[in-house]
Amino acid sequence: MTVALRARGIQFAFLVAAFVSWFAIGRTGAISPLFLPRMEAVGVALVRLVQTDEFWSAVATTALTIAEAYLIAATLGVFAGWLITRSRYLTQVLEPVVSGLFAIPITLFFPVFILMFGIGLESKVAYGAAYGFFPIALNTIAGLAGVDQRYLNAARSIGVSGFGLFRHVLFPAAFPVILTGLRIGFFICFASVLGGETISSVSGVGRNIALAAELMEPARMYAWIVFVIVAALALNALVSALENRMRGH
Repeated sequence: MTVALRARGIQFAFLVAAFVSWFAIGRTGAISPLFLPRMEAVGVALVRLVQTDEFWSAVATTALTIAEAYLIAATLGVFAGWLITRSRYLTQVLEPVVSGLFAIPITLFFPVFILMFGIGLESKVAYGAAYGFFPIALNTIAGLAGVDQRYLNAARSIGVSGFGLFRHVLFPAAFPVILTGLRIGFFICFASVLGGETISSVSGVGRNIALAAELMEPARMYAWIVFVIVAALALNALVSALENRMRGH
């Protein structure tokens, strides 16, 4: 058995153990159904949920918001990382600044995003893009700054410069590190958009989770949460497969 298969087996066993524990706790009534409803009730609520237009509308809203936030974060993150690494002096000065800003919990500034963009989709897009920008920019800086100088000198000696140098030398050499930043940035966008919707929004998956909690509908709330967990696991598997495939090429 390969290491990858062994790791997948452990992950699957963990999920099975979590669901078995949930089922057993629900049967014994050790925890009030208000805090942890029975698995069967959540399953019924989820089946009913996916049959409604409300569910698919919320999913489409959140998916669009995440996609817009990630596109902005990825574009600006890679571009900013490239601009900074064009100068060693800028890299030494600005890399610690970007790293320090990333250490600050941007959630503290979420009310500012609400004030600037309102409680609609725009504030979640801006919030997700701002949060996702930092790991992408930092990994881009690390990847580009770590390219062996001998490769750059060799390329320059045959007349390669400017964007050609980035396209043919810098980007391919730094690609594995940049790819890791893009993956981390995606899931940060995913989490921050859902978190923003939960805190203050008029639509989306996060808003429906918060609404179910406000209406004291735990089964419906957990149905939304289970959907988010399954979606996150599926996206993680998909992104990991794409990452491994791109690294292989």
